[in-house]
Amino acid sequence: MNTRRNAPAIALVSLIAFALPLVAQEQPKPRPEDTEVWQPVPAIVTPGAKDSEPPSDAIVLFDGKNEDEWVSAQDHTPAQWVVHDGILTVKKAPGVGNIETKRRFKNYQLHLEFRIPENITGSGQARGNSGLFLASTGPGDDGYELQILDSYNNTTYVNGQAASIYKQSAPLVNTARKPGEWQSYDVVWTAPTFNDDGSLKTPAYVTAFFNGVLVQNHFQLKGQTLYIGRPFYKKYDRAPIKLQAHGDKSEPISFRNIWVRDLP
Repeated sequence: MNTRRNAPAIALVSLIAFALPLVAQEQPKPRPEDTEVWQPVPAIVTPGAKDSEPPSDAIVLFDGKNEDEWVSAQDHTPAQWVVHDGILTVKKAPGVGNIETKRRFKNYQLHLEFRIPENITGSGQARGNSGLFLASTGPGDDGYELQILDSYNNTTYVNGQAASIYKQSAPLVNTARKPGEWQSYDVVWTAPTFNDDGSLKTPAYVTAFFNGVLVQNHFQLKGQTLYIGRPFYKKYDRAPIKLQAHGDKSEPISFRNIWVRDLP
């Protein structure tokens, strides 16, 4: 071995071996403060006195008094459902039909309570049928529906029972109460986004609780919830929330305590 020729390399290796412990010693030790975030400070929101009551930043869509936040989905004339004793009831009459919010929404949290009549008749999809359309994207479009139905001892296809994303996702469990009892939906809606050419950028997602129980866990929608055919996406930005006056012959269902919170 030619130690004279390799002397520079040996010296360099020795220098690195000596310096490495020094570099390690110079690294600052992690502190709790390194991972603390202080800004921006979240806004203060006062919760309702009860879980079902709207928080301070909610938009109240129905408080039992009137339909001022709603219009006919068909022609945007004033809504004509029945308001009585603090309750909003579907009016099944020619020319009335579905209602939708005057306001348009993108991402939001929604609370809604509904009641299937105690004397409900019919079976399957013809028993207490309605729908909460999380985005009503325009005349002739199906939009995105969270199904409302009497699913207490009432057999139908599982992706069409209460709390299903209609024709796309059955609920994780069936927590329907008896007809005549009030029930609740709590929903987080993440709207789809689109590229300039109309193609899908990010899909829609739904998380839903039925009577306080998780039934849709961040489900990714395949597109609009169609009665017939395969779902697809169609570009939109913001959309109203719609309630359905279904054409079945069973007794009309009722709603109360509807509120929504815009989300970033």
